[in-house]
Amino acid sequence: MSWWFLATGAGIAREPDMPTMQVPFAALLIMWWIMMAAMMLPSALPAVLLYARIRDQRQGTATIASTWVFVLGYLAVWLAFSLPAALLQWLAAGPSMALADKRLASAILIAAGIYQLSPLKRACLRECRSPAQFLSRHWRAGTIGALRLGILHGGYCVACCWLLMALLLVVGVMNLLWVAMLTIVIAAEKISPRGALFGQAAGLALIIWGIVRMTV
Repeated sequence: MSWWFLATGAGIAREPDMPTMQVPFAALLIMWWIMMAAMMLPSALPAVLLYARIRDQRQGTATIASTWVFVLGYLAVWLAFSLPAALLQWLAAGPSMALADKRLASAILIAAGIYQLSPLKRACLRECRSPAQFLSRHWRAGTIGALRLGILHGGYCVACCWLLMALLLVVGVMNLLWVAMLTIVIAAEKISPRGALFGQAAGLALIIWGIVRMTV
């Protein structure tokens, strides 16, 4: 559903012959949140499915909230991320929905690349790549416990991927090809056996791209 919404222009696409106008902030916020859901839920699926399996196995022995409560907590964190992202785009992006300032866009590319190589990125990525360890370490029963689990998992995912998401400000938020490519990169570094190495290679590529873009 989220991908269909993006593919149809998120409800705010502009026809070629329409005059340029600023998109309402509320529309940008909704678009960012739906886009984050479309991009992040595939890589969060192992944790969601594992939670659902634990709930099925423990029914009758413990009070475990529905899986949707866990997912709701996860998506709430991405809503919080969407607020500053939409605000930055609303203030700084042009009609193409990409940053008009070449130096700022290049700086985001370089910063995203450096962060991909950072110890903080590696620490957060380990949490995202190990859903069983994450759930066992942070497990709490009840609705509040499930919501807390979703928020914690979402927090690690935001800390892991926030600068990769900022790349959408460089290439254009409505560039569906880049949305799909970033989704694949994020899923690969979280799920594939060599995911950490893949993420570091992507970081080096982003640094090179940013330097070249700034100097050309």
